[in-house]
Amino acid sequence: MPREAKDDLRRRSFIRQAMLFGAAAQLEGFMETQKKIRAEESAGSITDVGRIRVGHCTDTRRPTGCTVVIFEDGAVAGVDVRGSAPGTRETDLLNPINMVQQVNAILLSGGSAFGLDAASGVARYLEERGSGFHMGPIVVPIVPAAVLFDLAVGDPKVRPNADSGYAACRAASDSNVAEGNVGAGAGATIGKLFGMEAAMKSGIGNASVKIRETGLIVGAIVAVNAVGDVFEAKTGKLLAGARGKDGKTFLNTMAQMVRGQKQEARPGENSTIGVVATNAALNKDQATKIAQMGHDGLARTINPVHTMWDGDTIFVAGSSSSKIQADTTTIGSIAAEVVARAVVRAVITAAGIPGYPASRDLIHDQR
Repeated sequence: MPREAKDDLRRRSFIRQAMLFGAAAQLEGFMETQKKIRAEESAGSITDVGRIRVGHCTDTRRPTGCTVVIFEDGAVAGVDVRGSAPGTRETDLLNPINMVQQVNAILLSGGSAFGLDAASGVARYLEERGSGFHMGPIVVPIVPAAVLFDLAVGDPKVRPNADSGYAACRAASDSNVAEGNVGAGAGATIGKLFGMEAAMKSGIGNASVKIRETGLIVGAIVAVNAVGDVFEAKTGKLLAGARGKDGKTFLNTMAQMVRGQKQEARPGENSTIGVVATNAALNKDQATKIAQMGHDGLARTINPVHTMWDGDTIFVAGSSSSKIQADTTTIGSIAAEVVARAVVRAVITAAGIPGYPASRDLIHDQR
């Protein structure tokens, strides 16, 4: 065989092997992502805490919705707001110096400030069932809430309202909680510091930890709509965030900030909001401290976080009469862990929508 023919044969063989290797590497990356999702499916659910029901309402006209956490026996609650652009309801009454000692439900919603209207539907549902703060014959349900901004995704005139909150309550159950593009996570996006065209799809996730020796259970549910990127806490691997001009590679927001990259994020369009629940007995002081510690879970998985553009808010709820006892430091430390796991769940269970790919769409391209 002539030398030129042999060289051509070698080149073709090399190209075929390279193509096969590339396809195999891409497939391996995809399978790794799916394996991670299956592994994380054993991460537990906030409903493992017991006497808690969670329900979503997802608007099919555009990606938005709300999520309610209902406490069957009421709950002692606290809150900590670390972002500088929050949208909330009934957070002042959670201050330990204030009178009300129990909440009946907590709402997380899309729709920005308009989404707070969904809490009225939750209150209506609870009032019909006699659940709330009793003042003689009058029952006033206590429903703290936090919202995230998703109005830039689809028609901004479509947002959760009182009927949405009521529907979420009707859908609430104590079984495993749906994750990803549902409820408050339906329109959630992340990686927006350099504009929405660089953003990716996120969602809502939940997780729990059980301490067999003591019976302590701590769970969390988090809707991730951050301006920053999301990382795996243990490995530091970037899972989703701002994308480059090719739409497929990660910019790494912090690295770009250090280089002086121009920022295009707008205040108030980002927030990560969540609820931590435990079966341990708490008072309002303890719940407030645990909410503070819970934010460490955001710091482990979102970078940057707690910015001037975010409204990051975490609620904590526990029992006033449980026989399960644990110190505040233990519960708070575990709270940070389950919040971190829930953030990762929110990202890896999300599905891409037009213009906003999800982690599962791109992660294999980052190898």
